[in-house]
Amino acid sequence: MEKFASAADFVKKRSPVLPVLAARPHAAGRAARWFLENFPGDVAYAYKANASVFLIGALYGAGIRHFDVASVAELEDAITIPNANLHFMHPVKTRFAIRRAYHDFGLNTFALDSEDELQKIVEETMGPSGPAKDLNLFVRVAVPAINSRIPLEHKFGVSGDAAAQLLIKARQVAAQVGITFHVGSQTTTPDAYVSALEEIHKLIVLSGVVIDRLDVGGGFPSVYPDSRPAPLSDFITAIEDGVRSLPMRENVRLMCEPGRALVAEAESLIVRVDARRGNELFINDGGYGVLFDAAHLDFVYPVQAVSRPVDSREEMIPFSLWGPTCDSIDYMAGPFVLPASIQEGDYIEIGNVGAYGRALAGRFNGYGAYDDVILLDAPLLSIYPDEAEDQVGEGLPLSS
Repeated sequence: MEKFASAADFVKKRSPVLPVLAARPHAAGRAARWFLENFPGDVAYAYKANASVFLIGALYGAGIRHFDVASVAELEDAITIPNANLHFMHPVKTRFAIRRAYHDFGLNTFALDSEDELQKIVEETMGPSGPAKDLNLFVRVAVPAINSRIPLEHKFGVSGDAAAQLLIKARQVAAQVGITFHVGSQTTTPDAYVSALEEIHKLIVLSGVVIDRLDVGGGFPSVYPDSRPAPLSDFITAIEDGVRSLPMRENVRLMCEPGRALVAEAESLIVRVDARRGNELFINDGGYGVLFDAAHLDFVYPVQAVSRPVDSREEMIPFSLWGPTCDSIDYMAGPFVLPASIQEGDYIEIGNVGAYGRALAGRFNGYGAYDDVILLDAPLLSIYPDEAEDQVGEGLPLSS
């Protein structure tokens, strides 16, 4: 994998035809170190956010050893990571997935949010001598979404008396039982965790169950031009304060599942302008590719022109973007603020696309092929404090 000082350096030397996914492994490493140093428990990377070998390697090099997987395919990929602790945290799994995870790979940590799912897990982990004795089961609880960009409580989670009964039944078959929740993706204030932990307090009291583990899920934010969240340290403080108030033993094992917060800054997209029509730019990737969230969830990413020097006095104006496909929904409203002189043939770096961009890109209309490079400079935007020495190009223990 070639390394370049910056996107501008890469474009100057290569003038790429394809759109380019530009990884910054050092940014993923910095994010991982921050969580490992500040979160009071296990940090499990949400694998779905980005499975790039370059970023997984950087997370691993920084010390991440726990991974949240949500499918057999993710499990089969992540199982190759040396000394990895995998957690199957999708609340609804096929019987095949449960069998494969438990019997073939020895994974014994599962999330669930219904009695039917609990029964599936018990049946499919059964051995010759009877029920499994080593299950770690997390009951997924529905909690309110507060200031989150993508609420998740409508699909998964159980609450009230049903949650209490499910927790009691899980306690009867699990070696260790826990509670998990998710406050929603890109949660910009810690209020969501405060509210969620208040709901967990009520559930523990209602059920009377002694829990062994607590997983506060994901939702930790990144920073974008249109979304400036509270400092990550505020989230950790809110979680620590809420956990201290819970009626549970002091040695309960905590876990979190950051995805976006670990990798959003660690990848950029470099695109070419194929046409300009007024304040609309036609580029060679879009909503069917890495920019899915910009097209369908109105994310606004940081951008900069990288193909030629820009006079600092030049006017910067808002643009919207069209992707390369023939579909009219392949549109990113933005605004994406760029030099007024931008034109056909120029290149743009679209930053902070490391969370879900690569994972969501498809091959509609034959597009969706990318070149890959590594950049050594800083992300376009960062939520993390500067480190004295960023560990650029950290060791990648995995093969590509």
